[in-house]
Amino acid sequence: MKSSNLYGLAALLFLAFSCSEKQQQPEKSSESMTILIQPFKDFSSENTAKTTEEIKKIYPKVQVLEAIDFPANAYYKERNRYRADSIIKFLNSRTKEGFVTIGLTSKDISVTKGKIKDYGIMGLGYRPGKACVASKYRLDKKNADKQFFKIAIHELGHTQGLKHCPEKTCFMRDAEGGNPTDEEKDFCQKCKTFLINKNWKFNSI
Repeated sequence: MKSSNLYGLAALLFLAFSCSEKQQQPEKSSESMTILIQPFKDFSSENTAKTTEEIKKIYPKVQVLEAIDFPANAYYKERNRYRADSIIKFLNSRTKEGFVTIGLTSKDISVTKGKIKDYGIMGLGYRPGKACVASKYRLDKKNADKQFFKIAIHELGHTQGLKHCPEKTCFMRDAEGGNPTDEEKDFCQKCKTFLINKNWKFNSI
């Protein structure tokens, strides 16, 4: 009787471990989402086109929307900034199932981080989520286009469920208050496999 109970316990433990391992990578999705590129009116059409072109190399199912104004409640007058969480909430309310929206801006954006009420950031995306935002404000002017794409693809990665990655050359690394985008080369193999299971393509990278 005791031996039987031990075998049963071992089987349950093995099953639980197997399930937790499978949860680390999503099952292959049969349906692909559409990425909606939503520029705000401060963001130039030229920059929108460049960012869209780069995103399409990885994920070709993309639709560009007409530029819009910021939601009024997103403006933080004290610092002349826009609240990223308010922007995402606004974009999320406009995004239907099967779509993910990324807002593009050149304005300064911020969010509450720990004890800091208004912390300046380059981008924000909830994990998982239907919306994210990327800002060009804090990037180096000489390399802004490439850096901006990396910020955008990083935030889109979060919407798909990706966490920050410890690999220093991965697009999903944590900026840790700086701008390490010039060191980033690609998604690491683990992050790439995760996204491939979400129907992302990597043939052109």
